[in-house]
Amino acid sequence: MEIIYQSLIKALGEDPNRPGLKDTPKRAAEAMQFLTQGYQTQLDEIINDALFPSDSDEIVILKNIELYSLCEHHLLPFIGKCHVAYMPNGAVLGISKVARIVDLYARRLQIQENLTQQIANTLMEVTQAKGVGVIIEAQHLCMMMRGVEKQNSVMTTSAMLGTLRSNAKTRAEFLMLVK
Repeated sequence: MEIIYQSLIKALGEDPNRPGLKDTPKRAAEAMQFLTQGYQTQLDEIINDALFPSDSDEIVILKNIELYSLCEHHLLPFIGKCHVAYMPNGAVLGISKVARIVDLYARRLQIQENLTQQIANTLMEVTQAKGVGVIIEAQHLCMMMRGVEKQNSVMTTSAMLGTLRSNAKTRAEFLMLVK
């Protein structure tokens, strides 16, 4: 990746050897590895036996999980927050694991619509919950810095599975609690 970044800097008409850019290819490569670490992370490593028996059957919500991802169309960041809910079915997941699942998928080249669905599907699979809901609100730099240049736009996506999709009361409770 360092070689690619050096070539990119040259293609922009810059001198990759000038003092401010001398180590940029290395730093940029390291940054890209960090920003896309979701490709190297395994779900089993994240869960790590943190599924615990529980009699709880009420909605569990984790709000305002910050997320940072890269738009697969322009390689520019989108930044936002994710709200996750699930209805336990005999087990609860360690709270940090929910946030780590969000990061697992956010740290890949991505579109927000797919990211939302991937998080919901994974939580449903891992917890065997009665229902799962995921809402993501994000600002996309590909729309803010270029193209239509709309600074205050926020994209909202949702995925509802199981009882959070089929039960209007449960869905309404989730939506009210994340407001």
